[in-house]
Amino acid sequence: MSLQFPNTPEFTGLYQPSRVETSIIDLEVEGMIPEAIKGTFYQVAPDPHYPPMLGNDIFFNGDGIVSAFHFENGNVSLKRRYVETDRLKAQRREHRSLNGIYRNAYTNDPLAADNNTTANTTVIKHNGVLLAMKEDALPWAMDLGTLETLGEWDFHGQITSATFTAHPKVDPDTGALLCFAYEAKGEATPDIAYFEISDEGKLIREIWLQAPYAAMIHDFAVTPHYVVFPIIPLTADLERMKSGGQHFQWQPDLPQLFGILPRNGSAADVRWFYGPANGFQGHTLNAYEKGNKIFVDMPVTSGNVFYFFPQKDGSVPPPESLKAALMRWTFDLDSGDAHVIPKILTRSPFPCEFPRCDERYSGKPYRYGFTLAYDPQLPFNSATLGAPPFQFFNQLARIDVTTGDCEMWYPGDAQCFQEPIFIPRHGKAPEGDGWVVCVMNDLRTRSSDLVILDTAHWTNGPIARIIIPFRLRMSLHGNWSGD
Repeated sequence: MSLQFPNTPEFTGLYQPSRVETSIIDLEVEGMIPEAIKGTFYQVAPDPHYPPMLGNDIFFNGDGIVSAFHFENGNVSLKRRYVETDRLKAQRREHRSLNGIYRNAYTNDPLAADNNTTANTTVIKHNGVLLAMKEDALPWAMDLGTLETLGEWDFHGQITSATFTAHPKVDPDTGALLCFAYEAKGEATPDIAYFEISDEGKLIREIWLQAPYAAMIHDFAVTPHYVVFPIIPLTADLERMKSGGQHFQWQPDLPQLFGILPRNGSAADVRWFYGPANGFQGHTLNAYEKGNKIFVDMPVTSGNVFYFFPQKDGSVPPPESLKAALMRWTFDLDSGDAHVIPKILTRSPFPCEFPRCDERYSGKPYRYGFTLAYDPQLPFNSATLGAPPFQFFNQLARIDVTTGDCEMWYPGDAQCFQEPIFIPRHGKAPEGDGWVVCVMNDLRTRSSDLVILDTAHWTNGPIARIIIPFRLRMSLHGNWSGD
């Protein structure tokens, strides 16, 4: 039986599957790792275990594989394991892929598992377990040390929604996990559920509501008194799925929609705000409130960035036609005007994604953000490497959102980055004072390093580079867990 992945952009270069499960003690290090960095950087990637059943597939449909980089005494060790979902187990049993179109179980092989999730979008520690999450289903729990899969996780029967977020927040004051679900009553339903789960695993708040229509809500924002749901104009339709179509379809006529829910309220208290049509607002950097105004900072793009979810006629905008920047949405709860226009946060706009803040300030007034950035004017070795791949970011940015000033580090003409994670220098360090870790991929050498930057000397580049002895596929999200 032949076992080969297709020679397409989704399965070559940065996106060539890695499929490596391993345990390595003391990775090779260039430079010096501060001994104050103690803990584990958990990260997850979509990494398909088998070639796609339909001959090609999108990046987001890969099986979840978790990397755990453990820092102790200036050394780093790595464990890497697949999330043993029902879907992956069924594939391994049959020695082939059993899954069709992304988030469309109607296109799966009859031998596929009933649970279609890959658990491939984020990983976070909560109440003694590591939760691997994807927004189409409940989380899957793993052992924090061994990465053994423990099973689907419904928080001991407390969560009854069909889905769960892949972007939970942690309340910096209480340690509670703040989370939500969209399509919460099943495929293409407009139902949303909001949950707060204590650091000890007890469900302490649950609110159900309905959006005007079923659409993607990839991330959200939380302040001390409010929850903000950014609804992207990628709509879901059950009949389209049943006929073999995509789960999501871009609708350029729809606005960027925001639902604002009081954390101590009910569905009757939700207010809806409308941004410009044909815009993509995906990940949140941070949010805070001042009086009766709520501020939400996030990258915004002027059109559909997901070419694999075209509009009804099949069209997608050329990537070079899209404009993107880090923007601030201001929602005035005292105003009768429900229309909002975002404002650019930086002195000069630039495409950016995967934003993170100092999460001790999550939901609070803050100053610093860290994000991936792209400057097409910087050198890129296109003669050897061809066009930059999807999700190519050639800079790491440190942003002062109060002044709009940005510091950049550019590593060279063949490198790109995965999501940055901030680590405070110590528990009482000033905001943004510490280190940022992230994976850097070298497209020329087909290799991956874990780099550490000191936020006090950003433009100097890494103070340490941890050599990973195999190539990592492009990942999605992760989190830091301090010892």
